Amino acid sequence: MSREPADVPPIGSGAMGANPSFFDLVARTRPEALPTAPLAASSLSLPHGTTVLGLKFEGGVVMAGDRRATSGNLIADARIRKVFAADELSAIAIAGAAGQAVEIVKLFQLELEHYEKITGDRLSLEGKANRLAQMIRGNLPAAMQGLVVVPLFGGYDVRRAEGRIFYYDATGGRWEEDDFQTTGSGGLPAKNSLKKRWRQGLTRDEAVRVAIEALIDAAEDDAATGGPDTARGIFPNVVAITREGAADVPEDVVATAVRTVLEERAR
Repeated sequence: MSREPADVPPIGSGAMGANPSFFDLVARTRPEALPTAPLAASSLSLPHGTTVLGLKFEGGVVMAGDRRATSGNLIADARIRKVFAADELSAIAIAGAAGQAVEIVKLFQLELEHYEKITGDRLSLEGKANRLAQMIRGNLPAAMQGLVVVPLFGGYDVRRAEGRIFYYDATGGRWEEDDFQTTGSGGLPAKNSLKKRWRQGLTRDEAVRVAIEALIDAAEDDAATGGPDTARGIFPNVVAITREGAADVPEDVVATAVRTVLEERAR
């Protein structure tokens, strides 16, 4: 018999009174294993992820990101992955200090898995969003030194039978977006593109195309955002989340959307 997902994970509860939070467990027993900031991080030339976005479609949420990480005026990585499945029904898209962001993603994935194993319950989507806010708040000392991580979080809410999108600031402030949201250096041109192209009732493939066009628009206005490279086969990283689960959108679907947008602009 299935149980209702919990909204907010109870600290100090769970099986045999165990704390269900993996983050709290590591902080208590191995604090040195948590992501920390080196002194004067703002003066270091570190890779930064740039533009990610999320938008709702009929039946779920699409999360997408370009593939470029920059280090100052240099391209540090042209194939970085910025969108990850957090668990079966949610995904996280990262922008900001790349190394710190990836560490937070891994810790968040373990946090959700640990909670489910300890309590036997799955967190509700809002509970997951709250947990992520707590982790971002815990990264504030690193953010004050220049290692800012500002993700997007989205997933399928089984209670409401719909997709939902949450966005954050560097202090862990959390808000929900009704339709679409962006973050990163190319977030403004990407959001302006979504304002023109997004509509209610999009299919998954239509939502992928809208997301791709927004990332291409961002790349045209923001040097830190990497546009698709058809010659080298570098395309945006896209994850779709529905009641069936979170899964990467196949690269051939993404490539088709890229070519469609570019061919229309060429005409």
